[in-house]
This record gives sequence, C-alpha cells and structure tokens, in this order.
Amino acid sequence: MTWWRRNQTAAVAAELDTQVVEKEAVEEPADQHPLLTVESVERTFQVGGQPLHVLKGINMELRPRQLVMLRGRSGSGKTTLLNMIGGLDQPTKGHIFFRDLPFHSMSDDDRTTVRRKQMGFIFQAFALMPLLSAYENVELSLRMAGIPSGEWKSRVEHCMELVGLSKRMHHRPFELSGGEQQRVAIAKAIAHRPRLLLADEPTAELDSQMSAQIMSVFQNIIRTEQVTICMTTHDPTILEVADHVYEMVDGRFI
Repeated sequence: MTWWRRNQTAAVAAELDTQVVEKEAVEEPADQHPLLTVESVERTFQVGGQPLHVLKGINMELRPRQLVMLRGRSGSGKTTLLNMIGGLDQPTKGHIFFRDLPFHSMSDDDRTTVRRKQMGFIFQAFALMPLLSAYENVELSLRMAGIPSGEWKSRVEHCMELVGLSKRMHHRPFELSGGEQQRVAIAKAIAHRPRLLLADEPTAELDSQMSAQIMSVFQNIIRTEQVTICMTTHDPTILEVADHVYEMVDGRFI
C-alpha cells in the first residue's frame, strides 16, 4: 500500500471517529446508503497444497439499523464471511467497503483502528473475563476503546439496563445463566457505541426461550443505539425477526 493511501484511509478513519463522538444530530434514512458493501468476494485457502474455495463470489449490503442473518450449515462459509465483514481477514478477490473505507486494501493497522472504534463483536462462547463482574467486563471494553474514564459509570449502567441486567451487574460470569452471560457479552460489545455489531452464532448454546430473549435484546439495541447487526445462525426459529436473511450453501448465496 502506498504512503498516500495509508494516510488517506487513516484520515478518513479519524473523521469517522469524530462523527461517532459528536453523534450527528440528523441520521441518514435507513435505506439511503449502505453501511457496508461486499462486492464479488472470494476467499481461497491452501489446504495440503490444494486450493479450498470457501467463498465463491459473494455480493451483499448491510444497511443502517437492520438485523441481518447469515444462515447456513457448518462449513457453508458464513463465519469466514463474517470475519471478512469485520476486517479480521481479507478476500482473495473482490472488494469490501465499510462506510466507504476500502477494507479489502487497507493495512492491518488501519483496519484495526476502524474495527476498535466502529465495530463490536459477540462470540458463541461469550468471551467474558471470569474473575471480573459483569459490570467490570463491560467497563473493560471502554478502557480498551480509549473512552474517557468519566463516561464509564453512566455508560456501563446504561448498557446493562438495555440488556435487562441492572440487578445482576455485580455478579461474576459463573453466577449467571448462559442467557445472562450472552447479554453481558452484548452489553460489552455495544459499550463503545459501534456502528456495526457482528455476532457469530450468538444463540447456539441457548435454549429456544433464551434465544428469543437475545433476539428481543438485539431489536431493542437497534432502536436505541442506532446500530446494525449482522449475525450467523443455523437456527430456523429466529429467522422471522430478521430484516434480511442470506442463505449460504457451499460458499454461495442461494
């Protein structure tokens, strides 16, 4: 990557950070401009000296304030695509634009900067620090994002209230149910006010009642936090709450 392009993308990322802090008074209509665009993306891995084509020409859009699901069996390519969307991996071919930033050609450092400020991640295994309380787990994400310490208390309490855990915030993960741990993980992921929330099988370890609760939490934070959520799933019972479902089979949408 040229010196000019590196500085250009860094400058754009800095501008986006300023927009998030200032929280623009007027939001774009949800259907006006995509938050993220995937264009003809392919991903090939070398396995035993042979190419393994995991993604085969993916095209999609994520629009502001939507809940989008990537549905497919294990091995269909949905987690690989989610990693591409989050800038954790780069396509072999094709383009990915997040808020007009070229994720497919940016440096690792530039993608990390954007990801840290603009995205949140939720994992199937919750990824909570076991010796910290729910409150401290959410606070930790604010520390890592560089949020001023004066904002921590009010933001943590607000996020815990959003996920319905105000009365459980001082419990450690082992004192919480699986559904409660997942809600702490959601609060942790939204604490720094990301524009995009990515969730890999967030209901896989939960029963149907808990899964429904998580979907209700997702819908609530889309309304209140103005965030877009893209998640992978193989659970057909939760598809009806999605704004859009992409069905994946063998690295393609059908």
